Amino acid sequence: MRIAIYCGANGGHDPLYRQAAAGLAAHLARQGIGLVYGGGNVGLMGVIADAALEAGGKVIGVIPQSLMEKELGHGGVTELHVVRSMHERKQMMVDLSDGFIALPGGFGTLDELFETLTWLQLSFHGKPVGLFNVNGFFDGLLQFLDHMASQGFLRQVHRNCVLVSDNPDDLLAQMRAFQAPDLGKWIETMVAAER
Repeated sequence: MRIAIYCGANGGHDPLYRQAAAGLAAHLARQGIGLVYGGGNVGLMGVIADAALEAGGKVIGVIPQSLMEKELGHGGVTELHVVRSMHERKQMMVDLSDGFIALPGGFGTLDELFETLTWLQLSFHGKPVGLFNVNGFFDGLLQFLDHMASQGFLRQVHRNCVLVSDNPDDLLAQMRAFQAPDLGKWIETMVAAER
């Protein structure tokens, strides 16, 4: 089993983010769960790779050539795939993984998270997507997702696909129990609502 972790190339101001990221990565490694990530050696990306490796885990990095040329690639991971584009990176990370966890991060983290959720919504994959809600980092985003649902732009069945916890064991339990929604039923409901 492998889980992709989406996280920042920055470490954040609060040391708690680095501690939580390292703790999660080591926890996954100790459970025999491989880690797939963006291939970097900086910020939380470097933290999770180092922590998983130190705990004896397998770490697969996927990094675009343009970032590799800036010497941001991690030289010590189990496998490092150098790809041509960000899109190819995201596709490979999805293909290599059985689930996804977003840690605190910036635009890139949210881009990866929302593309993965969109693909789940459209049944391009049926894998669980979780938020590791360190220090309430994602609370504002979760409120906005609820707002989207209340305004009719996000169906509740898809809102419920966003799994959330600040506890690694709880988040993994949610991911193991996850069942993707049926796209056919969603389309039937949507068409019926428009009539």
